[in-house]
Amino acid sequence: MTLVTIPADRSFLDDVARRWLAGPAQDGAEHALILVPSRRAARNLTEAFLRCLNGRAALLPRIVPVSDVNEDDLALAGADALSFPPAVDPLRRLSVLAALVLQAKGVFSADLTLEQAWPLASALAELMDDAERVGVDLRERLPDAAEPRFADHWHKTLQFLHIVTEAWPEWLRETGLMNPVARQVAVLQAQAARWRDAPPQGPLWAVGFTDGMFAVCAILRAVLDAPQGCVILPGVDLELPDSLWAHLPESHPQSGFRRLLNDLGVSRETMTVWSDGVDPQDEPARQVLSARIGLTSLFMRPMEGLSAWGESRDGLSLAGITRVEADDQQQEAAALAMILREAVDSPGRTASLVTPDRALARRVATELLRFGIVADDSAGEALALTPAAILLRLIAEAASADLAPVALLAMLKHPLVALGTTPGNCRATARRLERLVLRGPAPPPGIAGLRRALHEQDQSGAETADSPDQAEPLGPFLDRLSEALSPLLGKAAHPLPDLLAALVRAAEALATTQDQPGEERLWLGAEGHTLSRHIASLMTHGAVLPPQTLSGMPAFLLASMAGQMVFGQRVLQGRDGEALHPRVSILGVLEARLQFADLVILGGLNEGIWPPATDPGPWLSRPMRTRAGLPSPERLIGTAAHDFTTAFLSGREIVLSSASRRDGAPAVPARWLVRLEALLEGRGQSLPSHPALIWQARMDQPLGPARPVPPPEPRPPVASRPRRLSVTEIDTWLRDPYAIYARHVLRLKALPDLEEAADRSDIGVVVHEGLERWLTDGQKGGRALHKALLDALAKRDLRPALAAWWRPRVLRIADWVCEREAMRAAPRLLKTEQMGMMTLTPPYAPFRLSARADRIEIGQDGRATIIDYKTGSLPRLGDVEAGWSSQLVLEAAMLRLGGFADLPSAETASLLYWRLTGDRNRGEELSVPGKAEALDDLVESALDRLRRRVEAFDDPQTAYRSHPHPDYVPRYSDYAHLARVSEWSAAREEGGE
Repeated sequence: MTLVTIPADRSFLDDVARRWLAGPAQDGAEHALILVPSRRAARNLTEAFLRCLNGRAALLPRIVPVSDVNEDDLALAGADALSFPPAVDPLRRLSVLAALVLQAKGVFSADLTLEQAWPLASALAELMDDAERVGVDLRERLPDAAEPRFADHWHKTLQFLHIVTEAWPEWLRETGLMNPVARQVAVLQAQAARWRDAPPQGPLWAVGFTDGMFAVCAILRAVLDAPQGCVILPGVDLELPDSLWAHLPESHPQSGFRRLLNDLGVSRETMTVWSDGVDPQDEPARQVLSARIGLTSLFMRPMEGLSAWGESRDGLSLAGITRVEADDQQQEAAALAMILREAVDSPGRTASLVTPDRALARRVATELLRFGIVADDSAGEALALTPAAILLRLIAEAASADLAPVALLAMLKHPLVALGTTPGNCRATARRLERLVLRGPAPPPGIAGLRRALHEQDQSGAETADSPDQAEPLGPFLDRLSEALSPLLGKAAHPLPDLLAALVRAAEALATTQDQPGEERLWLGAEGHTLSRHIASLMTHGAVLPPQTLSGMPAFLLASMAGQMVFGQRVLQGRDGEALHPRVSILGVLEARLQFADLVILGGLNEGIWPPATDPGPWLSRPMRTRAGLPSPERLIGTAAHDFTTAFLSGREIVLSSASRRDGAPAVPARWLVRLEALLEGRGQSLPSHPALIWQARMDQPLGPARPVPPPEPRPPVASRPRRLSVTEIDTWLRDPYAIYARHVLRLKALPDLEEAADRSDIGVVVHEGLERWLTDGQKGGRALHKALLDALAKRDLRPALAAWWRPRVLRIADWVCEREAMRAAPRLLKTEQMGMMTLTPPYAPFRLSARADRIEIGQDGRATIIDYKTGSLPRLGDVEAGWSSQLVLEAAMLRLGGFADLPSAETASLLYWRLTGDRNRGEELSVPGKAEALDDLVESALDRLRRRVEAFDDPQTAYRSHPHPDYVPRYSDYAHLARVSEWSAAREEGGE
C-alpha cells in the first residue's frame, strides 16, 4: 500500500508528472493507468507531462477521470458499464419531476407555474444525488426525518417527498433507467469489486482526490490494495495535532481529507511525503511558501485549537501576501485588472484571478480589454447569458407582450436580428419605427396595432425626415416581422415542444440575413451547439409537462438554463485584435484546483460569495438532513475553505481581495480574512495593502488640477435667434434661456418616452377639452359638464386602470367648477381656447408673442377676466407679481392691444388661476390682485420687461445661459442633461466657480 501526500507549497501535478517519468515510465510498464477526479484535472495533468518532457517524446499513461458525469469514460480498464441500465437524461428527469411537482396538492399555498416548479424539481434531483453519493436510501430514512415536536408543515413536506421515495423510483423501473449519480456509483462499485478480485498488475495511481462519494472511496481502496497501486493526495496537513484532526468540523479545509482517510481505513501516520527534487533556483520561493503553509494551518485552526494563537508573539511571515479592500465591486474589478496588467510586464510571469464570483470575473475581463489584454476565462460562460439564449427570451417577451414598444425594440436591436437584411439595416429601420410609432403612448397591441399607428403618421413627411440611408420603408419591414413572429402571436396554451419549436422558427427567421440563413447564425460555435442541445432536449422530453402559454417562457428558459455553462475554445479578440493572452487567466475555484502561478489573486472574498451561503434546500431542515444521513450544508463551507487554502498556497505572490459594498449594500469580508486579520492583530501585524487602489484612483484623474466645467453660454448669431415665442415660453426664457436656445436655435426636440404613461398633461387636455365643450354649449348644468369631461376622458383612450383612477376625479372637478360658476356673475361675452398674437418692434426686427388663452370673459362693464386652468401646481403669487410667471399678465397685455381676433380690446379687471386636481380639495383658485391700478401697473411692467429682454437678446454678446438664477430654476427641463446641469451646478453648490 502506498499512500502519499505532496506538500501544498509544491506544484502538485508537475511533481506527479516528474515522479511518473522517473519511475513507471522508465520501467516501460504496460497498461499503466492514472485516475483523476475530473476531466479538467486530466487535461491539466496532461499539460504537466508536456511541461516536464520539454519536447521529448514519451508514451504517456492512460489518464481517466473517475468522477466525470460523462458515462463514456466510466468503463475503467475493462469494467462492463453496459450491464447497468442507461442513465436518464438530466432534462428528461427535470421535466418529469416538474410535472410531478405541478401535480402535488396541499403542499403549496397556490398553484405553481412551470417556471416556479422547475427550480423545485432541480432541488429534488439534487436531494436524490446527495443521498446517492453518500449511499443513503431515502425510502428508509426520510419517514423518520421529522421529529414529532417539529412543525406540522415539515410532515406535509415529507408527504410531498413521496415523489422521490415512490413516484420517481417507480418511473425509473418502468422506463428501465437509472439516476446519473446512482449509475456512476454502481459502475464505480463494480469496478472496485473487479479490482479486488483481480488486482491490476501494472502501475495504478489515483491522483488529486480531496473528498468523494463512498463509491470513489471504494475505488481508492482498491487502488491501495493493488500491487503497484498508489494514492497521491494534495496538501494533507500532517502538522495538525491529532486531538484537533480527530474532531475537525465540517467547515475546516482539511475535513474532506480526514473523512476520506477514515473511509479508506488508514491514518495520517501511514502517509509518505514527496518533497524531494527541489530546483536550487526555486529555493527562495519554496521557503516563502513553506512559511505560508504554517501561517495557513495556524489561522484556519478550529475553535479548540485557537490557544495556539497566543503561544508565541513572534511575527508571522507575510512575504508575498497583500490585501485589496475596495469600496465596491467596480473598484475591485478595476484594481484587480491593473494588478494583472502589471504582472504581465515581467517576461514569463504568469498571473491568475481565482474567484467563484462570475460577475467579478466578467468585470475584470472587461477592464483588461482597456489594456489590450484578452484573459483566458476558463470557468466558462453562463448559457443563459449567451447572445442566442438572450434572443430566445427577448422574442418570447416581445410576443407575449403583444409587441409592446420596450419589448419589441429590445428584440429588434439584438445583434443577431437581421430580418432578411443586415443587422445594421435592421437596427436602422428599428430606430425609425421607434421614432415614428413607438415613442409616446403605446400603439394598440400586435402587428395590427403597429400598422394602424403607422397609418396615422404622415407618411409623405415622416418617412423621409431624419431617416438614415440604411433604413427601409416600414411597411415591408412590418410584413417580414409579422411573418417571422406568426408562429408565436396568440394567447392560447400549447404543448411545450410545440411552443419551443415555434420559438425556434421565429428566432431563425429573425436571425436570417440576406446572405446567411438564420439557423447558421443562431447555432454557431460552442454557445450555439450547447443551446441547440438544450432546446432539443427540452422539446424531446417536455411533452410530459402541461400545456404552456408564451408569457411564462422567458422565466422558464432562464430557470431551465440555471447552472449550465458553455465551455469551448473560442477565438476571442480584443479591441485591437489581440488573441488570448498566454499568461493571464481567470479561473473558477474548481478550475483553479491543482493549478499554480507566479501571481494568484483571490477575488470576491465576501461572505455569501466565497464562502457561499449555506442552504439546506427547500425540502429538509438541517436537523432533518442529519437524521436522514445526508451531508450537512456546512460541508460546502469546508470545500470552499479547502479551495481557498489551496489557492492561497498556489502562487509565489498572493493578493486577497474583497469589496466593502456589493450591489449597494454593505458586505462582510470572508470569515478566513477575518480570522487572518485577527491573528495578525494579536501579534501587532497587519496585511500589507496592495497599491492597486492608488493606481486605480489615479488612472482616470486628469494630468493637471481638476476644474469643474462652466455652465454653457452659447451666443448664436442674432439672425439665428428666435423672433417668435409663446407666452408660456417667456417664463422658460427667464428661468432657462438655454432651453430656448436648444429648442429654437438648435431645433432639438426631446423624444417622448417609450410606452409613455398618461400624466397630468394628458389630464390637462381632458379638462380643457371638457370645459371648452361645456362652455361652448352654454353651461347646461352639472350633468352636462360630467358628460363632457367623461367623453373627453374616453377620447384619450387611456388604459382601463388609469381611466378608472381618473374618472371620479374629473367628476369632482366638474362639481367644483359648477359651484364656482354659480357664485360668479354672467359675462357679456365668453370665449375659450382663444389664439392671440402681439408684435413688438425692437430696433433689430419685429418680435411676435403668441398665446392660447384658456378662457376670457368680458363683463357687463366692458372689463375682462382671464382664467387659466391648471391640473398641476399653481404659480406663487409673488412670482406672478415679480414677473417670473407672466403668462396671464402677458395675455392681459395682448388683450389690451387687441391681439385676440375674436375679442375687442379691453382692460383686464382680474386674473384667475384655477387648480383642478379632483383630489380631496377638488379645486383651488388663485386671484392676482384685482385692484385696477395695480393690475394695470403689472401689465405695463410685464410689457416693459419683455421689450428689454428682446432687446438684450438682440445683442450678439448676450448668452443663452442655463439656469442663470438658482432661486428660479424650472421645475422640469428637457435640456438639463444637454446643458450638463448636474455637473456644473454641483460645483456651484460646493462653492466652486
